[in-house]
Amino acid sequence: MSTLHTVNKSPFERGSLASALAHALPGDAVLLIEDAVVGARAAASKTAEMMKAAMPACSLYVLGPDLSARGIPSTDVVEGVTVVDYPGFVDLVAGHDKTQAWL
Repeated sequence: MSTLHTVNKSPFERGSLASALAHALPGDAVLLIEDAVVGARAAASKTAEMMKAAMPACSLYVLGPDLSARGIPSTDVVEGVTVVDYPGFVDLVAGHDKTQAWL
C-alpha cells in the first residue's frame, strides 16, 4: 500500500518534512504544499540534502501554484523534485492507497 505524504509547514519552522521523509517507504510519494514549498529550493542546503537522500526510495513533488504564490521560480527547485499543478495533485491522491498529512 503506497502513501502520499503531504507537508504544508515550512521546514524552517517545523520538523514535518523531516518526519515525512523519515517515514516514507519505498513507493511512497511526498508532496510539498503551502509554506512547505520553500524547502524545495535548491538553495535550502540542509533541506535539499535531506530530500536528495530520500529520492532513491520515494518520489518527491512540489505544488507549482504554491511556488508561484511565494515568488519561487520552478527552476530553483531541487533537481529530481517534480513540480505539479492542481490536476497533478489530484492524480497523486488518486494514485496512492492513502494520504497522510504532516502538520
